[in-house]
This record gives sequence, structure tokens and C-alpha cells, in this order.
Amino acid sequence: MTQAIAGVTPPEQAEVTIMTVWPTMGSNPIGRALGRAYQTPGGFGMFTLGKLIALASIPLALALYFWDLRPWGCRRYRLTNRRVIIQKGMQRRDERWVALDDFDSIEIVVQPGQEWFSAGDMIFRKGQIETFRLHGVSRPESFRQTCLKAQLGYTGVRKALERQLAHA
Repeated sequence: MTQAIAGVTPPEQAEVTIMTVWPTMGSNPIGRALGRAYQTPGGFGMFTLGKLIALASIPLALALYFWDLRPWGCRRYRLTNRRVIIQKGMQRRDERWVALDDFDSIEIVVQPGQEWFSAGDMIFRKGQIETFRLHGVSRPESFRQTCLKAQLGYTGVRKALERQLAHA
């Protein structure tokens, strides 16, 4: 395959991965409850009540972490040059997705307990309508910026091609 720019593939030619992120424990209610507990103030110096709760809950947190990674249930969020996809399982089965031209803005909502995990929910909107949602995205602002840049490139090329075809 010849490419004008190395590593860049037009969406019409093939779907390629731009970025993949894994949801945090803040994507589920138990994880968010743990995150809220870990932020509990009080105590002396570096020994806060929240840190003691974190220490005591290590077995529960590990069980939850490995439950999220089970082979038939692990999820990941994949950004390609065509869409944003929720994939499930080790076989990376596409569960749900939104095309890059089916949203015009992305809002980040940090639910209580997610801030401890540096996570948030990403809400994709077209106008006022929610078209897609990703729960518990780790460092959501960087993934949001990458999604918006991919979307800008995708829609920009489509508009340029439409103009070129209209003038031909």
C-alpha cells in the first residue's frame, strides 16, 4: 500500500487504530464508591482515613480489577480513523460505536469517586443530543482531544472531497 504520509491511511482504504484506552475502576459503581472512600479526609499528616481505607481495601480492589479484566468481559475504548468503539473480550468484539461524523462535541463529566482515579465519563453530542458515552475513561481530556482531532481530520477531508467532486 502506498501512502502519501507514512503511517497515515485514508478511512476509505482501511480502518486503523489511532489510540486505545482502558476504562478505570471508576467506570462501575463499586469502583466509584471506593474512590469516594479513598478521598476521606481526617487523620494525622500523611496518614489520612482515606489512605487507611485504601490500604484495607486492597483485596477488594484487586478482585474488582481482575474481574474487569476477565477474558470474556474486559472492555477497551478504541479510536480509529473512522469511529470510536467500545470493544469487549479478548477477541476485541465491537460492542457499540459512534462514527466520527456523528458528533460535534465531547463533554467530560467526572462523577463522585472518579476523580481519585483521574477518570471521567465522555459524552459525545451532536447538537444537544447525546449520541454515545464512554464510562470511566482514564485521563479523559487527552483522549477527548485526540478524538476531536481525528474527527476534524475525518470531516475536513470529506468536505474537501465533496467540494472537489462538486466542481468536477
